[in-house]
Amino acid sequence: MAARANPLFDIASAPAADETAAQPRSAVAHLAQMHAEAVETARLANLLGRARHAAIALPVLAALAIVLGGGAGLAATIAWTILVGVSTLAILRAYGHAIRQPFARVTLHAFAQDISACLLYAGFAWGAGAFLALSTAAPSGAALLFAAVPAIAIAVLLREKQAALLFLAPVAALTAFACVLRPFAGGALAAALVLIACAVVASATVAVSRHAAKRHEAALPHGLFAA
Repeated sequence: MAARANPLFDIASAPAADETAAQPRSAVAHLAQMHAEAVETARLANLLGRARHAAIALPVLAALAIVLGGGAGLAATIAWTILVGVSTLAILRAYGHAIRQPFARVTLHAFAQDISACLLYAGFAWGAGAFLALSTAAPSGAALLFAAVPAIAIAVLLREKQAALLFLAPVAALTAFACVLRPFAGGALAAALVLIACAVVASATVAVSRHAAKRHEAALPHGLFAA
């Protein structure tokens, strides 16, 4: 009787060979995932560490704005101070909660969401100062500095594209509206300069973020993520 191959044996052996061939790819994929998680954890941990600097910078810059460009009235200035103070406390609260577990991924992801919300509010709070804290008799460049300086400070201190843009957008919009509606010296021209300056800050922030990402990718061993 001629020997015949057992089809059950053939079916069982083929997946085993595939699994053996797939093991190197699986190991590389797992290594890539671990690397990506480590990079993300380091980025969020750095953001956590820098958040307190942003919280300190906001009231300091607000005090300078009141001294150099104030004169809108005591009640309005106090109202704006309260708004900025609330944003500072919100950032410090998010920082204080997350710093207890500074390298836990769940905590860091929650902090990233919290700080994004805090900075969006802080942007609206700061932008409101163009209506509440700045005097219409201030020089034409006051509105430009009022919008650009804190935006640059937040971008430099946090070094996080999304966080900086969330703060910048409402600051630019509200300050530009204030230039036209109040109006400040220069009116529409001042509003245009504010928007141009904020666009330059946003572009620089995005460019720096992309450069950092490319530099990080270039530092990785070639072929690590291949296949």
